[in-house]
Amino acid sequence: QVQLVESGGGLVQAGGSLRLSCAASGSSFSTYTMGWFRQAPGKEREFVAGIRRTDGNVYYADSVKGRFTISRDNAKNTVSLQMNSLKPEDTAVFYCAASLRGGLPNVDYQYAYWGQGTQVTVSS
Repeated sequence: QVQLVESGGGLVQAGGSLRLSCAASGSSFSTYTMGWFRQAPGKEREFVAGIRRTDGNVYYADSVKGRFTISRDNAKNTVSLQMNSLKPEDTAVFYCAASLRGGLPNVDYQYAYWGQGTQVTVSS
């Protein structure tokens, strides 16, 4: 089991940057594929980015490709999401999640553990 705590959210102007971090505690962080999801008001939670447990392969939702970068540090049990060129439509609660699934999990039911979320607000 793993416990996840996000940090780094806040208010930023359009075009700005934020870096989200997720600290994991518990066992065997390196055995989890880690993902970031977000949920905007009135919308379903959606996949943003993932980094695979086996080879560190990264994958992104089309809406954030070229703007967001996911990374992990297995020695520090952390996963980060660098967000650049932010847009008002990126406004959401961002969640860190951990999965033991193979492949490239990008749907919320494929992730067993979740953080409490951190708010990101992008003003126009």
